[in-house]
Amino acid sequence: MTKPEEVVFLLDVDNTLLENDRVTADLRRHLERSFGFENSERYWVIFNELRAELGYADYLGALQRYRLGAMNEPQLLLMSSYLADYPFADRLYPGALDVIRHLRRWGPTVILSDGDVVFQPRKVQRSGLWDAVESRVLIYIHKEEMLAAVEQRYPARHYVMVDDKLRILAAMKKIWGKRLTTIFPRQGHYALDPNNIAAYPSADLTIEHISDLIHVDLPALLRSANTEYVEQEE
Repeated sequence: MTKPEEVVFLLDVDNTLLENDRVTADLRRHLERSFGFENSERYWVIFNELRAELGYADYLGALQRYRLGAMNEPQLLLMSSYLADYPFADRLYPGALDVIRHLRRWGPTVILSDGDVVFQPRKVQRSGLWDAVESRVLIYIHKEEMLAAVEQRYPARHYVMVDDKLRILAAMKKIWGKRLTTIFPRQGHYALDPNNIAAYPSADLTIEHISDLIHVDLPALLRSANTEYVEQEE
């Protein structure tokens, strides 16, 4: 068996390391320019219906459903190219890659994201995040239900989860308890929704921007969480 790490850092992607709200806004503008406002709105209705069914955003799946009612629109074939070739690296939050490099001083960094099996890996690759975490990438439908699989792949005495959704952090905390330190960057529409904030317990640490993690005393944070974390020599 692989010897457990002292600590493993688990990092969400959308609105945690990458500003996905801007990606969505760009896609909305592109759809309106290419297909008109009404057709664009129909796509987003399908998108939201599919997200409610699946529990994650499936842009390409929504496009497939949209196509069923728009078989005579040849421009639609270019829509998948727009998504696949989108410059995701330009949508990384300032300092996101610096944070990953900073965290590696204490333990491995792992992307832990929800998403589909095609578009989400493409996003992680084209943004540069795949290489930044040295190919340690896990993408599930509901990641909070896959913690046993996470432990199997990346065993550790303690985990740190950085995510913009308090719902996810609370669900993981319920399972891992004191073995998990939760960090909540207040970025994106989920993190700024007062209803979401009121509905779930606070994270162990709340920060305004992902880049703020560089200035956090991580060993002190981990000690305060009553972990067995042993500070390593720098």
